Amino acid sequence: VESDGTVWFVGQRSDYAASFDPETRKFKYFDLGEGAGPHNLIVDPEGIVWFAGNRQGYIGRLDPADGKITKVPMPNPAARDPHTLVFDGNGDIWFTVQGGNFVGKLTMTDESVQLVPVPTSGSRPYGIVIDKTDRPWIALFGTNKLATVDPETMELRELELPRKDARPRRIGITPDQKIWYVDYRGGFLGRFDQGSEEFKEWPMPSGTRSRPYGMAVDAD
Repeated sequence: VESDGTVWFVGQRSDYAASFDPETRKFKYFDLGEGAGPHNLIVDPEGIVWFAGNRQGYIGRLDPADGKITKVPMPNPAARDPHTLVFDGNGDIWFTVQGGNFVGKLTMTDESVQLVPVPTSGSRPYGIVIDKTDRPWIALFGTNKLATVDPETMELRELELPRKDARPRRIGITPDQKIWYVDYRGGFLGRFDQGSEEFKEWPMPSGTRSRPYGMAVDAD
């Protein structure tokens, strides 16, 4: 959602991005090209839309003013599927690469891309958030782990969740900088305390049938 209230979304299977104006109740459609497979998008302060070209191995820049699309390709073809994008405090983009098993950073000044491989095979990096120190936190959906990357050294660290069969999918962060996650397989809500490095988990009422996928944090 932009500051003016405009809502943006992607059509992953139909290769488009679109906006919705709540005032006029009108949609505007942007064709991203066949096979783009956009997975998510984010909007920068200038109103430029950045999207994950999930099926074609690039991050796309869409200028809504003229519909022009610029593609930033992955420097390694193994990073075939950029997945989820998020801005840090400097306006740079951190992202996950689910099938390719990377965490990446796109530096906006020169549009260079750095890729950090995840040591655990098949870890499926999925959800990602940024804390107040510009450190990214990542859910490794194919494992029972979270990961984080030091933004200065680009060193990646994995953190194992308390239960072996957990599968964290998306994550959130609260103002106290605690990292929250949902366990899609086991039906738990979990929290990681950066200070104490302790985990706490709460079972959901429907247990494994809950299949919690994502989350959001409100003003409280």
